[in-house]
Parts: sequence; structure tokens; C-alpha cells
Amino acid sequence: MRRLAAAALALAALAGCGSTHTKGSATLWITRDRGQHVLLAGKVKAGQSAMQALQHEAKVETSYGGRFVQSIDGVSGDRSAQRDWFYFVNGYEADQGAADYMLHPGDVEWWDYRSWKNAIHVPIVVGAFPEPFLHGYAGKTRDAAIVFDSKALAPQAGELAKLIDAKTVTTDKVGDANVLFLTKADVPLSATSSGAGKPVRFVIGVTAAKRLLADPKRVRYRYSGLR
Repeated sequence: MRRLAAAALALAALAGCGSTHTKGSATLWITRDRGQHVLLAGKVKAGQSAMQALQHEAKVETSYGGRFVQSIDGVSGDRSAQRDWFYFVNGYEADQGAADYMLHPGDVEWWDYRSWKNAIHVPIVVGAFPEPFLHGYAGKTRDAAIVFDSKALAPQAGELAKLIDAKTVTTDKVGDANVLFLTKADVPLSATSSGAGKPVRFVIGVTAAKRLLADPKRVRYRYSGLR
């Protein structure tokens, strides 16, 4: 009986571990031309692969044993035209195949059909903001920080901090946090990162910050920009 009870407890514990990511929802976006045209935007279940979520919402054709997306709803990759489907998770260009990446609650799965003539890799985009500050990548998050270059920007920095659940810090205290730099210079919102899950550095000028605070959805689906 003791062995049976122990086995039952072990199974319950395993079931609990396995269900950690099955509750909640993620978001799925399908766009074209660097987010200029939105084809689909909706909620999907977390706890499934990015591929499963895509296949549930759209007609998908794959290659390489089902691991590469060739076509979504009849729109196919074209090597001669140098156009293809690329996908991001929380703004990061994914470093895992869609069949391998498991969606976590709050994730934004974004597929975009675009030309890769001038840029085959785009490591990070701003269009999923306030991601990846809130949900990170693959279920792993980093501290978020705000840095600003003028005391006059403190109120605005405080409002931005609320959007991304960040603390205001000085440059020397950044460490490996995800950082949003607020500057009085007139620059558009942009972002850099060395890879999926790695620290991100977002930069935004004061004018763009005012517009973003008025409507955070203004940057949705953008690769970069917002003055």
C-alpha cells in the first residue's frame, strides 16, 4: 500500500509539473511585409508548440519533415523572389523551430511573410512591445530597467516603467537586465539584441515616448519606428 501511495504521489507531482504551461493563453499574429498587413490576430492556448497553435488557426504547409513552414493560408515562401515566413516570440527572432518551441502563458507568437533580400535575420523587433520585458523568452524572464538622460524625463520614465514592470536605474546598474533607454533626443523607438532570450536594449525619444504612453498599441506589428 505504501508503494502504491508513493507511486500515486509521484504521478500527481509529475502531472502538476507537466501542466505548468498548459493553463492560460498566448497570442498569435500573422502579418505580411514587416507587419504592414495584418492577416490574423487572436488568442491561442498555451502549453502547445508554436507550430500546433499556427496549424490550429491557419492552413499550413510544411517541409523538412514538418519542421519548416513553407506556406500559410496559401501564401508560400519563394526562394527566387527572396520572400519567406519568419517567426518571432515576444519580439525575439526565434532560435528554435516552431515544432520545438512550447508556448508559455502571455507569449506573443508572430509570423511575418517578408523579403529577406536585405536582411535575412532580424534578431529583435519592437512590434510586440511591452514584450519581451514582461514574458521574456521560453518562459525565462529578466529584470527590466529604465534609464533616462535628463531629470526632466523622470515622470515620463515612471510611466514607461509601469508598462514594462521596470525599475529606474543609472547606466552603471543595468547589468544583464532588459533596458529601455529614454532620451530627450528625437529618435524613434528601436531595439537591439544579440539573440533570442539575450538582454535587449530599447531606445526611445521623448516625442515617441509621449505617443507610446498615449497608446501603447501604436507600435504593434512594427519592426522598428514610431517617432
